[in-house]
Amino acid sequence: MNIANIFTVIGFIACTILIIVLLVLGIFLYRVDKRQKQHPILRNYPLIGRVRYFLESIGPELRQYLFNNNREGKPFSRNDYQNIVKKAKYKRDVIGFGSQRDFDEPGYYIRNSMFPHLTEELKMDRQTKVTTERYLLINEPLFAQRKERLDRDESPVYLLEEDDAIVIGENTRHPFKVKGQIGMSAMSYGSLGERAITALSEGLAIAKGTWMNTGEGGISDYHLKGGVDIIMQIGPGLFGVRDMQGNFSWDALLEKSNIPEVKAFELKLAQGAKTRGGHVDGEKVTEEIAKIRMVEPYKSIDSPNRFREFSDFPSLFEFMEKVREHAGKPIGMKVVIGSREEADDLAKAIKETGMGPNFITVDGGEGGTGASYQELADSVGLPIRSALPLVDHALRKYGVRDNVKIIASGKMFSPDRVAIALAMGADLVNIARAFMITVGCIQALQCQSNSCPVGVATTDPELQKGLVIEEKKWRTANYVITMRKGLFRLAAAAGLDSPAKFTRDHIVYRDEKGRTWSLEDIYQSAVRPKHVNDIS
Repeated sequence: MNIANIFTVIGFIACTILIIVLLVLGIFLYRVDKRQKQHPILRNYPLIGRVRYFLESIGPELRQYLFNNNREGKPFSRNDYQNIVKKAKYKRDVIGFGSQRDFDEPGYYIRNSMFPHLTEELKMDRQTKVTTERYLLINEPLFAQRKERLDRDESPVYLLEEDDAIVIGENTRHPFKVKGQIGMSAMSYGSLGERAITALSEGLAIAKGTWMNTGEGGISDYHLKGGVDIIMQIGPGLFGVRDMQGNFSWDALLEKSNIPEVKAFELKLAQGAKTRGGHVDGEKVTEEIAKIRMVEPYKSIDSPNRFREFSDFPSLFEFMEKVREHAGKPIGMKVVIGSREEADDLAKAIKETGMGPNFITVDGGEGGTGASYQELADSVGLPIRSALPLVDHALRKYGVRDNVKIIASGKMFSPDRVAIALAMGADLVNIARAFMITVGCIQALQCQSNSCPVGVATTDPELQKGLVIEEKKWRTANYVITMRKGLFRLAAAAGLDSPAKFTRDHIVYRDEKGRTWSLEDIYQSAVRPKHVNDIS
């Protein structure tokens, strides 16, 4: 028997065995499906019903990559995601042919000037430059992997001039001066893994003039790796500033305030995607995280809905005064706004008590989270473009706006969104999910499960191996720099020499009938245009 015949016989035997195995497996699954009592589909349509459940399980991926158009995906569309990646990976933000925005829909627009500023007329720090690494796209064939290489790139960092720098807590012993208007929103170690936090810390430090917020999980060594400025967030669980019994520790606060990178503290009253204390599943609570937070390892953590230390504005402000005096650094508060009355009550209390925060972080209901509940994420708290003007207007109404800086948070992933927020009253903006994308997030929507496939929102050491810090830190730096560059570009188009000078006058709202309204029109008009707070 020759070799060809031998292989023919072997192939025939292998195929026969495979068919028998599949037949036996099919009979077994058929009997299992017929007898189970949980799924009617499987009981009525054994085997075939399994195809239905398989397609259902891969539905999110099919929609994300095949069926949703470029503007449909949520929380971020394919266009949004790709624009973030292009800034981070290629340090580029140009498009071709035209905008894909639906200009028939109502939305906000930035007013352009007939006589925009030239680049050389812009007031920015021209001395500070930074060298990063970016990808150069060489070739992008249809059926093969794109060809690209890393290239070193030196550029300005697009920071504000000294005269335009934002100073938080001018009257504290250690004011916090910021020359870049874009920073990282609260993301805790535990919600994100150590590699993601480290890459973000180092990338933000490379970009200069920015900050990172620790989230309510406390300060980790990974937050400090890059030497970037830190805002330490304190949540109702008091992680990082408590004793083993869960009581607030003034000694721990002093210890944290003595860390040179820590520039300010923030009390988290609420978060846009969850107007309650934070939650971390037990599988994410490693022994290291438990030590930082002073909790038991591998047990789920639920913070209280609010601080036990205060229950109204006077007691909140008194607590803030003690923290500010003890630490010598600015103290702020993170809030979600639910109504005009709530914003007025806050501003009125600041006026009447003569106390209050050095800054207020206003988080919109569209903000992200590592883990929340559907009803809270969807329906509690106003989106940022509704909440932000209410806070700014209330602080001005009671004459305390100059004493309080405002940080806006809620899908601030593009320069135009940042510019609109600045015009609505923000001094600074926080960004979270876009920074996650710079270090590899693909919107798998598995943040709460500790099974993030790209090693970002997980503490699993095996999954984290996919995140290479030395590569991702450059993407974070490139993203910040390109965002700031775009912000200066928009300021020039609006006839301004600095993005620090955006005001209400620089944006208009176009309604569904094509009418335009300034923010002042909206505030003064008794009859508000329909959809006036929609986000486009």
